[in-house]
Amino acid sequence: MKSLDNKIALVTGASRGIGRAAAKALASAGAHVILVARTVGGLEEVDDEIREEGGAATLVPLDIRDFPALDRLGATIFERWGRLDAFLGNAGSLGVITPLSHLEPKAFQELIEVNVTANWRLIRSLDPLLRRSEAGRALFVTSGAARKHTPFWGGYAMAKAALESLALTYAAECASTNVKVNLLSPGPLRTAMRAKAMPGEDPDTLLKPDAVAPLIVELLSPSCDKNGEIVAFTR
Repeated sequence: MKSLDNKIALVTGASRGIGRAAAKALASAGAHVILVARTVGGLEEVDDEIREEGGAATLVPLDIRDFPALDRLGATIFERWGRLDAFLGNAGSLGVITPLSHLEPKAFQELIEVNVTANWRLIRSLDPLLRRSEAGRALFVTSGAARKHTPFWGGYAMAKAALESLALTYAAECASTNVKVNLLSPGPLRTAMRAKAMPGEDPDTLLKPDAVAPLIVELLSPSCDKNGEIVAFTR
C-alpha cells in the first residue's frame, strides 16, 4: 500500500517547478491530485505525465489572485470528495529585485496577493475540508529570504515573512486537531523563479525540483507528526 493511497491532495503552482514535481510525486504515492495553475497547457502536460505513470488528477486552471474562485474551490471539492487530505501552497511570486523605495505599488500588491492573501483565502476555503480528513496536512513553500534582510530583496522577503507568520499561526490553531501545518524552505533549486532571481547562475550547479519532492510527500503524509515547523531541505 502506498503512503497516500485514496487520499485527495491539492497543489497550487502545479504546472512547473516545485509544484509540478510535487504533484507527480504525490500521484505516484497514490493520491488523486488537484492541479491548480494559470497555464492550461502546463497543467495538461503534468496531467499526461501523471496518467502515464498510472496516477489520477483533476485540472483546475485559475489565477491564484482570483479570490472568489478560491472560495468556490473549497465548495467544489466538498461536493465531489467531501474532504481534503493534503494541501501544498506552492504558488508564489518573486516580484522585482529592487530598492524598497523603487518598488512600484502594483508590484508590491502582487507580492502580497500571490504569496499571502491567496494562501489565507485557501486556508479559509480548505480548512473545513482538511478537518474532515483523518489526517489533514498543509504545507506552504517559504524561503530563507524571509529571515534575512538582504538589500533589494525586501518585497519578496516581506511577503514570505508574512506567509510564515500566517502559516505558523494556523498551525497553532490546529494544534489540538487532526490537521498538521508546516512550512518548507527548499533552498536553491533549478526553477524559473531561481533563474529570474539569479540570472548569472549556472543552472547545472543546482538540483532539479524533483530532488525535494520526496520530502514534500513525507510532510503531507498521514505519518508526519510535525506541526508548526519550518523544514529546510538539506542536500
